[in-house]
Amino acid sequence: MATMGLGSQAEIAELLTKAKGLHTRILFVLFAFIVYRLGTHIPLPGVDVAVLSSYQANLESGIFGLFNMFSGGAFSRMAVFALNIMPYITASIIIQLMTSTYPALAELKKEGEIGRRKLNQYTRYLTVVLAFVQGFGLASGIQYQTAVVNGEVMQLVTNPGLAFQLQTALTITTGTMFLMWLGEQINTRGIGNGISLLIFAGIVATMPASMFRILELARTGSISELLIFVMLVGAIAAIFFITFMETATRRIAIQYPKRQGMFGATQSDNNHLPLKLNLAGVIPPIFASALLMVPVTLASYAPESAWAMFIGQWMTPGKPVYILLFVSLIIFFAFFYVATVSFNADETADNLKKSGAFIPGIRPGASTSKYLDGVATRLTALGALYLAFICAVPDILHQDTTLPFYIGGTSLLIIVSVTIDTVARIQSALIAQKYESLLKKSTLKGKGGLIRTSGRRS
Repeated sequence: MATMGLGSQAEIAELLTKAKGLHTRILFVLFAFIVYRLGTHIPLPGVDVAVLSSYQANLESGIFGLFNMFSGGAFSRMAVFALNIMPYITASIIIQLMTSTYPALAELKKEGEIGRRKLNQYTRYLTVVLAFVQGFGLASGIQYQTAVVNGEVMQLVTNPGLAFQLQTALTITTGTMFLMWLGEQINTRGIGNGISLLIFAGIVATMPASMFRILELARTGSISELLIFVMLVGAIAAIFFITFMETATRRIAIQYPKRQGMFGATQSDNNHLPLKLNLAGVIPPIFASALLMVPVTLASYAPESAWAMFIGQWMTPGKPVYILLFVSLIIFFAFFYVATVSFNADETADNLKKSGAFIPGIRPGASTSKYLDGVATRLTALGALYLAFICAVPDILHQDTTLPFYIGGTSLLIIVSVTIDTVARIQSALIAQKYESLLKKSTLKGKGGLIRTSGRRS
């Protein structure tokens, strides 16, 4: 079976064996995963682990289940990576929104690599602030919580107070900044896509325990075997559907000018410009989920207030208010991300014009840009509806089940999308390895005639 021009499976296996640099990058990613998973099991200072085990169920359901999913279970364990990388994602959202509205930041974006570095620096500074605020809010929300241990009511935090709040905020901020650094290392030393891979690792790590709990609930009769079968079939169908949508492309025909061929004949090259159906990728659901965590963080400062009660009642996955906000944010960020980051119609039209290519029936320049912008808008509309459907429907169905923990379409979407992207990156590296090996075997012209790369002269 051929795969992206790599040849047979035997050739792919041979390339994998010879790709030593790729081996090193993959091993680095696996090592980063191990470090990340260790951090999700280190509890915050001042939290009573014995009481936490009894209180843990409260941190795995409702809106807290969303925190727990993205943190790989670290939130329910009150670990140093309890917030995972979500403050960094929220900071990225804010910086990107400000880039589109604030002229000074918009100019930085146009400065190329130097401007990009400055924007990344601003994102890091904002991440520190958000992580500290969210960490302080988390400490405020849990410091007076209690649980029953061996018939006795005990506090979750041994010594609540301002000292615990500051200590927790600093610890969580440090953990978030370390994860941000780890994601950047995966980008440079691994196979790229570091932030998404960390979220992917956290979600996948919680799946075996979730499956075990589902089977345990079925064994005790808490849920029916029919529900498990329906969930399994639904998950498989969703995986196929997500894979189809994530790999679907709209091919726009492009044509190059006629060239002079042999014996005076002229020929033209026909090609296509592929545009993904889901141009925004998995970013909109992640951004939407990150923003929906903000009111929960604010409510944690006063857990007994009416505002916190409203958040706990209506901002739970599956509730109408949550679903409405979630879908609206997904659609907004789909269009926003495509317009500002993912696809630039003017730049693409300009590149086609510089290379002499054109779309049949469309004039080069402004007309091509307008045509591409229209195609991208229609694709983004379909992609946004697809993302909203795959993320919201499981949350709605989750309300009708008795599962005590959160499972959603967002996690499944992230798993499938990141897997497809990672496989594509590895295949690209293998293709580069194959071309490099072909170049070494090719012949080169030198002064003395044809010279092979091995040094033999023909």
